Amino acid sequence: MILLAAGVCIVGVYGSFSVATHAARSEGRAAAVWACASIIASGCTAWATHMIGLLAFRPGMPAGFDPYLTALSLLVAIAGIGISVALAIGQRSRVYRFLIGLLLGASVAALHYLGEASYVVAGTVAWDPQLLALSIPTSLLVFGTAMVVTGERRRDLRRAGAPLLIAAIAILHFCGMAAMTLTFDPAHLLPPEAVPPELMAPVVAGVSLGLLALALVGLRLTLNFRAQVRRDQERLRELASLAVEGLAVCDGTVITTANRSLERLSGLGAGALNGRDLLGLFPGLDVTALPEREEREAELIGADGQRVPVRVLRSDVRLGGKPQTVLAIRDQRERLQTESRMRLLAFSDALTGLPNRSHFQDLVALHAASYREHGHAFAILMLDLDRFKLVNDTLGHGLGDTLLRKTAQRLKAALGVHDIVARLGGDEFAILQVDVAGSEATDALATRIIELMGRPFLIDGMLVNVGASVGAAFAPMDGIDPDQLLRNADLALYKAKTDGKGTFRRFEPALDARMQARRGLEADLRRAIVVQEFELYYQPLVDARTGRINAAEALVRWRHPDRGLVSPAEFIPLAEETGLIGPLGQWVLRTACVQAAQWPVHIRVAVNLSPAQFRDVRLADTVKAALAASGLSANRLELEITEGVLLADEERTLATLTRLRAAGVGISMDDFGTGYSSLSYLRRFPFDKIKVDQSFVRQLPSDPESAAIVRAIITMGTCLGMSITVEGVETAEQFAFTTGEGCDQVQGYHVSRPLPLGEFLSFVDAREAA
Repeated sequence: MILLAAGVCIVGVYGSFSVATHAARSEGRAAAVWACASIIASGCTAWATHMIGLLAFRPGMPAGFDPYLTALSLLVAIAGIGISVALAIGQRSRVYRFLIGLLLGASVAALHYLGEASYVVAGTVAWDPQLLALSIPTSLLVFGTAMVVTGERRRDLRRAGAPLLIAAIAILHFCGMAAMTLTFDPAHLLPPEAVPPELMAPVVAGVSLGLLALALVGLRLTLNFRAQVRRDQERLRELASLAVEGLAVCDGTVITTANRSLERLSGLGAGALNGRDLLGLFPGLDVTALPEREEREAELIGADGQRVPVRVLRSDVRLGGKPQTVLAIRDQRERLQTESRMRLLAFSDALTGLPNRSHFQDLVALHAASYREHGHAFAILMLDLDRFKLVNDTLGHGLGDTLLRKTAQRLKAALGVHDIVARLGGDEFAILQVDVAGSEATDALATRIIELMGRPFLIDGMLVNVGASVGAAFAPMDGIDPDQLLRNADLALYKAKTDGKGTFRRFEPALDARMQARRGLEADLRRAIVVQEFELYYQPLVDARTGRINAAEALVRWRHPDRGLVSPAEFIPLAEETGLIGPLGQWVLRTACVQAAQWPVHIRVAVNLSPAQFRDVRLADTVKAALAASGLSANRLELEITEGVLLADEERTLATLTRLRAAGVGISMDDFGTGYSSLSYLRRFPFDKIKVDQSFVRQLPSDPESAAIVRAIITMGTCLGMSITVEGVETAEQFAFTTGEGCDQVQGYHVSRPLPLGEFLSFVDAREAA
């Protein structure tokens, strides 16, 4: 019977644990049903074990069972175990679980001693206090330990829970039974309600058979679960093998399944990862603290000890109803290499390998901060190649790129060990000169750079000459703010280029003032084009033989609301530099055509074209549109261009002039003799008129050389069948000389200054009347 009691205890505990495990894997109502079954089975196991032990006892006198106390002992066991299990759910604290184990032990102890109290005999009962004192604390200690290990993560520890419970029940039962001494006394009769052992045995047998059935159910559930887990793992393994990322399925921190990608990443063979602890693979990574579905940086220790940078993503899943952890491991080596290359591209110039503008600005900011902390002065040098555009236009961009690379090499060779050179864009470079003791060191560096850049470059067998201009700003003399220093160095470079190029200039506060004034003028100029603050003046041209006005040159004037009339010498170069000459020139052309359409029909209007306007492929269409809108006849419009326009692109220039001549418009070469005058230009291009520049007229007629040049130009133009206009005639002597030499038209202050439209028309009327 004792062996039977032990067997019932073992079967009951196994069945209770199996059903409880299934309850933990289930969800919803099924989980509640299986949990209740497990609790009832646990209570019945303890009760049946105790009752079989009592049935095995031979007191040597009549005995029986009090039905009420027997039933109460079973209810106390079920209730105590149920409360203990409810309190233990989700608890991670070992101390808390130990206290719950004490509660569980107390309920089983109550079951035991209520059961012994329900065992009545025809005699007296005596108890050994020493055995009682030994059984209860010892069993409670074992019960507490059993609850602690049952909640552990490690499977081998959890497996010790059931044997410890069996041991606790055995200690409690046998010590309690040994503590009880029965003495026969005929005076003590059995209560009339006492149930004899032969009637109690079938009840206990029925409970035991129920526990056996429950154990079989638990065995079946366990086998089904394991089969389901194997199927799920196999399917997961098949799916995981298709993934590019490494995947590991873990039970706690132990890997149960890993895909081939993770095996390749770790360098371990097939199946070698199964059973490994994650801490050995990912040192320092606490998977339990890893937030679900949030990537974390980690390092994977490969088979050869190499540390592989990875990103780990944790996700909790259920396999066969059991919670599992899936880790996705992504190799980061390629990404980190790509990011490294991207950082290199982000902070370096792709053509020369030098730091780019963004990186250079960061370096300047770093040295500015260093100056504030340590007082280390430094200088910024801005450098611009002087004839780089000409090289690009004539020799091609490929050769221009080679020139920039060779320029970078020369600049690096000219610098000190700690100095830094960067390419800001185009042909613009910047140099950060560190630990500058004085301006003399920067002057020497700038001089050395200009000398080096003035030497010819040998590229593809050709000698290429460019040269460079340099501007410099010093910290803290010229400021400490990085943006301000760069701006000041750029202003100094602008000054160097305007002073003739191939030079070096330091920043001066006056440069900033001039630049501020220039910016203000540029803003006003943009506004003036929008609101049309411009007006046209006209300077008459007279026929050298008759003295009659037969043409007028349109000259633009800017009437500023605050400054009054602004000189064209001040705003025309600015308009050409900023690209505003295009819209301004179109306004002049349209307005001159509209106003000239109201003049006497024998008076033509001359309009100057800037090089920027002439490079516009739509020039001929723009002229035709202005003529059509104004109603002015094409033969009354004369367009004046300078010789510099002819040098840019001879073929395109010829095509544009041909289209304008085909439209009936006159073409005049302005400022003849001051630039790159060539007889081949007069022969190739369809000019109607040559305008002799006023620089040759100022010394007439007293200067023999000027007289000879003017006489030669007039003779040449006459022989080529072109009309000749002499500009800048201011005296009667100059007028007499030029008309005497046979020029066709005269223009200058001797005839009239430029006049507003109304005064010009009055002047025409007065000359006509005279």
